[in-house]
Amino acid sequence: MVQFLARFNIVFAGIICSLGAGLLTGLGAAPIFFKTNVSKKLLDCLLGFAAGVMLAATSFSLIVPAIESGGGGVRGATLTLIGILLGGVFVDRIDHFFPDTNLYLGPKTNHDNLRKIWLFTLAITIHNFPEGLAVGVGFGDGNIANGLSLAIAIGLQNMPEGLAVALPFLREGFSQAKAFWIAFLTGMVEPIGGLIGAGLVCVAKPMLPLMLAFAAGAMLFVISHEIIPETHKENSSKLTTHSLIIGFVIMMFLDNVLG
Repeated sequence: MVQFLARFNIVFAGIICSLGAGLLTGLGAAPIFFKTNVSKKLLDCLLGFAAGVMLAATSFSLIVPAIESGGGGVRGATLTLIGILLGGVFVDRIDHFFPDTNLYLGPKTNHDNLRKIWLFTLAITIHNFPEGLAVGVGFGDGNIANGLSLAIAIGLQNMPEGLAVALPFLREGFSQAKAFWIAFLTGMVEPIGGLIGAGLVCVAKPMLPLMLAFAAGAMLFVISHEIIPETHKENSSKLTTHSLIIGFVIMMFLDNVLG
């Protein structure tokens, strides 16, 4: 595969691989088409699982790489700290001005819940951009093997993220097709990041640690403020807690095994 990609322009290879990683977000959302009647209890458990996946992705795919790409030590930790705080404040400000009506017209929909879900979707979209940027930087540096391994790892991690986006919309009464396409589109910011990373590596590489940390802050705010409380409203709170732990350890394993 490395030899095959070496035949192409390095920017083109970076775009193609980051696009492939983004497309796997849609593949991860595809299981919603295979079960039409899903109980609220099961959806809460699956959402808890998704929250665990995102907590692990935040820790191992965003925060750790942010510290490392920032140079490690005090410098890397400081850049990451600033980025996390900025990301959390950004989503908090968005939350204050986010509209709570007319997001979706339908009798089953609770607009307050839907506002939270759109914030979660926004956070995942924000976090996908620096992942695409990382793939592009890998190719832009001329290290095709490194760029390819990053694309494969991120693509596999994107699959549970796609499900994490689609499930809440399904619970709020969206059709399976609409929930799928929203999840699919969140992954399409990755090739944009890949293009910038591969084409402007001298600019994108210094930005990478701060952008990874910013995405981590956005994710942490939404998971803690919106998603976890939402899964604990019913009697299934203990089950959703176990589901979160399972999601976390599975994503932790994938992150560390795939590098």
